Amino acid sequence: MGKTIAIANQKGGVGKTTTAINLAASLAVLEKKVLVIDADPQANTTSGLNFSPEDDQKRTLYEVMIGKLDVHDALIQTEMENLHMIPSHINLVGAEIELLDEPDRESMLKNALAPVKDEYDFIIIDCSPSLGLITVNSLAASDSVIIPVQPEFFALEGLGKLLQTIRLVQNDINPSLSIEGFVVTMFDGRTKVHAQVVSELKEHFKDMVFNTIIQRNIRLSEAPSHGKPIILYDVMCNGTTNYLNLAREVLERNS
Repeated sequence: MGKTIAIANQKGGVGKTTTAINLAASLAVLEKKVLVIDADPQANTTSGLNFSPEDDQKRTLYEVMIGKLDVHDALIQTEMENLHMIPSHINLVGAEIELLDEPDRESMLKNALAPVKDEYDFIIIDCSPSLGLITVNSLAASDSVIIPVQPEFFALEGLGKLLQTIRLVQNDINPSLSIEGFVVTMFDGRTKVHAQVVSELKEHFKDMVFNTIIQRNIRLSEAPSHGKPIILYDVMCNGTTNYLNLAREVLERNS
C-alpha cells in the first residue's frame, strides 16, 4: 500500500509548494511511482509542473472532491515517467462552501482517492496556506505530514496553530495521522539567526527534524517559471542535491 504525505503549513512563503514539487520529482527519479495532488486553489504546484489551470477546468481536484469526476480521469502525466499530478483551479475555493452540508465533509478527499491509493508508492498533497476544510480533508486523507519551516522566529511561532489542527484531526478524524518530520527550507548559512532557529527546532522536536536542510538557492526559485522541478531545470545545483537527499531520507524513514 502506498503512503500519502501532506505538505502543510498555514504560513505562506515557507517553501511548501517547492517542497511538494521537488520531493515528488525526486522520489520519481528514485524509481518510485508518485502522484502529486495540488490541494491549493492558487494552483502553484499545477503551474510549477507545466500545466495551466485554465487548460482543462473540468479535470481538477475540485471535480474529484465534489464527486463529479472519477479520480482516474483527473490524472495528468507530467514530463517525468513516474510522476502523475491532479491539478488545482481557483474553483477549489468553492468546495469549502459546497462541502459544508455534507455529512462526511472532512473525508471527501480520502474517499475520492481510495481507488488510486494502492497504485502509487507515494501520494504527495500540497496543502493550501490555511487551516480550512480543504486542508483538513488533506490531513484526513494522509498517513503523515511534512512541515516545511523557514528558519525565522515568526515561522516558529506559527507552528502552534498547525500542530493544534493536526491534533484535532488525529483525535476526531484520522487517528493514524503522524508527523513525518519538519524540513528546514530557505536556509542561509551566512545568517546567524537561521542557525539559531534550526538549533531551537532540533532541541524542541529532536529526531522529528529532517537532517536534510534545503538551502536558499536561486535556481530553485527560477524553476517554477519554466514549469519544471529543479532536477529537470538544473541537475547540478544545490537545490537538486538537497531534495534528492530529502527524498532518500523519506525513503529511509519508511523502509
